[in-house]
Amino acid sequence: MAGTKDNPGVIAPPPLLLLAAIVLGLLLDWLAPAYILVTLLSWPVRVILAIVLIVPAAFLQLTAMRRFHAAGTHVEPWKASTTLVTEGIFSHVRNPMYVGGALLLVGLSILLASDWMLVMTVLFFLVLHVGVVRREERYLEAKFGDAYRAYKARVPRYGWPPVGLR
Repeated sequence: MAGTKDNPGVIAPPPLLLLAAIVLGLLLDWLAPAYILVTLLSWPVRVILAIVLIVPAAFLQLTAMRRFHAAGTHVEPWKASTTLVTEGIFSHVRNPMYVGGALLLVGLSILLASDWMLVMTVLFFLVLHVGVVRREERYLEAKFGDAYRAYKARVPRYGWPPVGLR
């Protein structure tokens, strides 16, 4: 990778994308409330669903971050990767932090009965997929070659069988 920057060139830090989805969703709820989630789901049901989503989200993100730190590589996708992490949670899903971020956003949307934040989850995931994940994959393939291609062939991107978003 001589002559190029040693980073994937993501469009924005994923936590910033997540924050933007939250803020934009809440702003739209204030400007044009839909009252769908609050009508469909009672407060106790929303709390239970939020816990069911947010706890695994935190687990995925923290477990992945610990793996990156243990491997001595950067967690931040806008910095250089020093090693390919394929063990632990990464042997089941290539992007556990991003799956966790999406689950966190859905859980928070349900907890706060934020219809627009739930809509922003779809936009967040699409922007994340195109502007972060695909760029990371090109970078990792260029940097780690066959090792990354073999990893990519055996581990699904988002943890479910690779259908469509491959």
